[in-house]
Amino acid sequence: MDKGNETALAAQSQAEQCISSEMRSIHKQIRVAMAEYLNKNSEELHRLAGLRQQGWSNPAGDTFFRNQRQSADNADSKLARIFFNLMQQIGEELHLNTDAFAARCTRGKAPKILDMCMAPGGFLSTALSKSPGSTAVAFTLPPSDGGHDILLSKRLDRRVQTRYADITMFAKDMGVDTIPTSHPDAANFLPRQLEPSRAFDLAICDGQVLRTHKRPEYREAREARRLSMTQFAMGLKHLRAGGTMVILLHKLDSYETASLVQTFGEFSSVKLFKPTKAHTRKSSFYMVASNVQSQQPAALEAIEQWKRKWRVATFGTNEEALELLRDDLKGVEVLLETFGADLVRMGKDVWQTQADALAKTSFIRNSAGTTATAGPSQES
Repeated sequence: MDKGNETALAAQSQAEQCISSEMRSIHKQIRVAMAEYLNKNSEELHRLAGLRQQGWSNPAGDTFFRNQRQSADNADSKLARIFFNLMQQIGEELHLNTDAFAARCTRGKAPKILDMCMAPGGFLSTALSKSPGSTAVAFTLPPSDGGHDILLSKRLDRRVQTRYADITMFAKDMGVDTIPTSHPDAANFLPRQLEPSRAFDLAICDGQVLRTHKRPEYREAREARRLSMTQFAMGLKHLRAGGTMVILLHKLDSYETASLVQTFGEFSSVKLFKPTKAHTRKSSFYMVASNVQSQQPAALEAIEQWKRKWRVATFGTNEEALELLRDDLKGVEVLLETFGADLVRMGKDVWQTQADALAKTSFIRNSAGTTATAGPSQES
């Protein structure tokens, strides 16, 4: 290698380090701003933050959640069936409290359901049961790629058109017509899956990145965003005006999640619910957006923003990712000024449910003597 190339590589490496450093700094600024506001204005979040801190300081907490992950990743057929039944119970509880799965007929036609990440199918089973005559299009990761087996009953399965695919590779649906030939997955992106005019009455977006999913190492850092943006954009794009979306979210006290809730509030009626049947110790909860006005300008703008974020996460450089992060930093103050009080009100039951569950765990009780200081949210 000649000296010129060495100098260029060194300069590139330094530039990447500068970008990474700025990104870490911005992430921290965003977390601190959210934490300071919410800890000051929400008793429930303040209590939860203290309990989280106790859990982080106790290795038993790490062991507890690690064991849960291992059980989920290595479930045999019996345990998989237990998880499926549990998701049905969660679906029933969610529906009882929010009317989430009541897909209504459109002009006398049977309700149509879109499930963006179906298997094993607990939520779809509940949705189909609540809307007799309804049919569904359901995407799900192939088991050969690490996806779950489908456990729907034969009676319900007949009403479902199942499509095995990795939805993060739906380039055409996400507005990308030309794939760069230099991309490591250039040959694996998929053609359009849903025609632009295809509409559904209910969209279920509860997919999560699976640790069992076989994917290239380079995708790890951005995979969660790619999966979320695909679900949100396609779910809203193909929802009829007045329809309902059911979305699994995490960490309501994070800027990205709070911003999403605020966005949906601009064109729908939003309810947040954290089930008590399971997963109470985790930060997960559900947003049910009903009477979604999917053709309003705010909704159409949201779809384009999610597509842009997917494109950056899929094809973009670190510089482009940094620009998006800078936009988030500018948005934090605006969000807290315009939506902070609503966020505190809407998050009360979500945070209280998690705090009550964490307070009962052995690793929290055993660390009760440890001083707990509120801090930015981590995984629990």
